[in-house]
Amino acid sequence: MSDMGIADGFRQQPSKGQAIVAFDFDGTLTVRDSFTAFLRWRAGRRGWALGLVKLAPAVAVYAKDRDRGRIKAASVKQFLKGVSRAELEADAEEFATDVWAKFMRPDALACWKDWGERGAHRVIVTASPGLTVAPFARRLGAEGLLGTHLDFDARDRLTGKFTSPNCRGEEKVLRLRTAYGDAMALTAAYGDTSGDTEMLAIAEQPGFRVFTERP
Repeated sequence: MSDMGIADGFRQQPSKGQAIVAFDFDGTLTVRDSFTAFLRWRAGRRGWALGLVKLAPAVAVYAKDRDRGRIKAASVKQFLKGVSRAELEADAEEFATDVWAKFMRPDALACWKDWGERGAHRVIVTASPGLTVAPFARRLGAEGLLGTHLDFDARDRLTGKFTSPNCRGEEKVLRLRTAYGDAMALTAAYGDTSGDTEMLAIAEQPGFRVFTERP
């Protein structure tokens, strides 16, 4: 069972001729990786330290293969396996409230607001789980949210796996075209890592690391 439904509230379809603007989330709209910060916040100092020790073998593998999807899945399994959807959603909401003021880049928020005032369809495209980014997307008034999908079992508890590829690189473009059609055109896109390269390449106005302000 996937968390794909989390995006339903953000899956508004742009009207004909409406500009579509895509924003990466971690490091672009925020000052740091939100999912790592969430896991650390939720686990607490002691739980985080213990979890990192148990993750050491996965970290060693990552140092060799640089597979971000694999290390992320290992982190989900370590810190979230068995957690119910309801609990995770509540924790994600509390986390967003707790960190918002110290997490969001002022210049990125200004750009986000400007595109909104210009009538654009703004979509967040992130490698982080859509479920944990959703509270931020709601606060932003996002029209779209595309993220990595978590897997839930028949009891609606996290299995520690994903039901989609890690949403970075070519996967970001694939997810955009799946959501908006193969003929989709991005008016603008913003990102800050190599995982955003393909998305920026199809945008009329690509913005790479253009947001630098800190709260």
